[in-house]
Amino acid sequence: MSRNEPAPRPQLVNWDIAASTAASLTPAGPTMKPADIARAVQNMRELADASVGHVHAISRLDAARDLRDSELLIVDRASWSRANSQSFRTLMEPALDQLAASRPDVLKSASLALGGTVTGAQLGAILAFLSSKVLGQYDPFVPSRNGQGGRLMLVAPNIISVERELNVDPSDFRLWVCLHEQTHRVQFAAAPWLKDHMTDHIGQLTSGLMDKADSLSERLGAAVRNITAAKARSRGESTAGGDPEPQNVGVLSILQDPEDKARLSHLTAVMSLLEGHANVVMDGVDGSIVPSVKTIRRRFNARGKSRGPLEKVIRQLMGLDAKMRQYSDGSKFVRRVVSQTGMDGFNAVWESPSHLPTEREIHAADEWIDRMSLRRHG
Repeated sequence: MSRNEPAPRPQLVNWDIAASTAASLTPAGPTMKPADIARAVQNMRELADASVGHVHAISRLDAARDLRDSELLIVDRASWSRANSQSFRTLMEPALDQLAASRPDVLKSASLALGGTVTGAQLGAILAFLSSKVLGQYDPFVPSRNGQGGRLMLVAPNIISVERELNVDPSDFRLWVCLHEQTHRVQFAAAPWLKDHMTDHIGQLTSGLMDKADSLSERLGAAVRNITAAKARSRGESTAGGDPEPQNVGVLSILQDPEDKARLSHLTAVMSLLEGHANVVMDGVDGSIVPSVKTIRRRFNARGKSRGPLEKVIRQLMGLDAKMRQYSDGSKFVRRVVSQTGMDGFNAVWESPSHLPTEREIHAADEWIDRMSLRRHG
């Protein structure tokens, strides 16, 4: 390194450690012969393409006609973890650059590099846990190889594991999953401003966290320690300090200030909208599209009720059950608006950032309808 080159900046999160930790801790998927894997991947790719027309018919969004700017990827669990580490980095780097300019003293801390390593390992552990749960994901924030659109990832091992667990027709289940995930792809195509809008708000939220950089690793670590304690209790082991009960601290508990919580409230409303809309589109599917859809819905919904004690505790600690309730609220919002204004009336939501519902309106859809001056049926 020459004298004129600046010293490498310490990282609040060591992204390489996050990615490698996630890959190393990710549990193995179902055992399959290479030829069977190849056929399953090809089948998922074909069904993902076939699902787009159905999304268009149900959502009435013309953006579904052309998705060439984004990319479809069939991935394994480790690849999903690495991709999400990259996505987190893409979202957080602007805030880190801002912090470097406004508070260089924070980034000169000798302990920061160690903290970044610890936080990277903790993030990797969380991604590893999630990697076996996610069926698919649309990531709008990392550009695809086709352009500025995002990446749609279908996590093949998880889809195969669940279809086997539910004992349902594989092609039907895969198409059902694709309908949900392709809807997310269509949402961002229908609202090209949405990516930048979310990026800006996530950046503000991240900046708020960076202002408290010295305690970020400690707070994230508290959530991970609670998960570790839950695992020990499930095995009948004792933990240091007399095996105390875990605090009700999820990953989202690292947000402590009112400003952080207000930023999260807006993002929660947006995410509830996106997930709720995708659920409604998926529920709009009938037997003419997915012949065994009723069986799939019944068994998939019952599956959530049969989780083991350990997974229930981990999901609670990570805030996942709270997010699922929010997504359920999003579905209720979309159904109410569609019932009152039709799908075309609901689609006004994609026209402008000002048309996005607030978190309050997610729970009171009629207030959003009135604010948008949409005509009610009947």
